Amino acid sequence: MTDAGREPQAVPELEEAMRARVRASFERQAMMATLGVELAAIERGRVELVVRHDDRFTQQHGFLHAGAVAAVLDSACGYAAFSVMPPAVTRRIRSSMRSPTRHRAEATSASLSGK
Repeated sequence: MTDAGREPQAVPELEEAMRARVRASFERQAMMATLGVELAAIERGRVELVVRHDDRFTQQHGFLHAGAVAAVLDSACGYAAFSVMPPAVTRRIRSSMRSPTRHRAEATSASLSGK
């Protein structure tokens, strides 16, 4: 927050440079390309990735395999962090899957913490 109690405004040139940096890195991700993951949204501290159902990445009941979903989640969190700080690797990731999906999975990282 600024002294006036307002959120600081983003500088458009810096925002576009950040988006370009995230996009360029994402395009080099062979794993995400293999899974058919799309980069749906990039904001400072938030990246949304989408993976569509593909029979090659399902488990025995026809749902997307949790390993594939976790890989997308890991990348979403990593790119959300990368949008606000230098590159890093995931130290720990936890996930709770509410229900299986046959159609589409979205992974969004909305909060980050650093210690």
